[in-house]
Amino acid sequence: METKSPTYQVADILKKVEELKKGGAIDLSMEEDLSIAVMNLISLEEHLFFTGEKTGNAEYFDFINQVRTIRKEMLAKLIDRRVGETWCIGKHLLAASMRLMEVGTKLQGDEKKSEAEKMFDRAYSLYSMFWAVRLKLVDAEKFKSVAAAEQPWTSQDIVAKLVNCCDE
Repeated sequence: METKSPTYQVADILKKVEELKKGGAIDLSMEEDLSIAVMNLISLEEHLFFTGEKTGNAEYFDFINQVRTIRKEMLAKLIDRRVGETWCIGKHLLAASMRLMEVGTKLQGDEKKSEAEKMFDRAYSLYSMFWAVRLKLVDAEKFKSVAAAEQPWTSQDIVAKLVNCCDE
């Protein structure tokens, strides 16, 4: 079952981007790097948990707290904790995106390119949803499609057009 990304009015998106630029409050290139760092910190928390359980060495659980503290600080630079459940939505979108990227990489290594591409597409879709939430382009509590009279942008279009890691 293929999921469709919500669509957004071009005029609304451009207005929001202009507001963000005007205040100079956001560096999307730096924030993209930070979002990838948060993904890796979430993954590290998971690996520490499983290693602690598999080895019976409780010291790994102590490391989880240290990593979690850093992850919370970094995520707070991206997502406001006071708006509904956007904090948890953002965290889980990043975590799921990272895991699907890893599954896609493993599938690709097993010469299952078609399956890998589907996983990569899903990972990118979730990552794009994170940016739609991060940029407050959608109501994260509802996350419903917006009716589009103009040519709509998907959340993938938002990332492709607004977040460019090569723009430093």
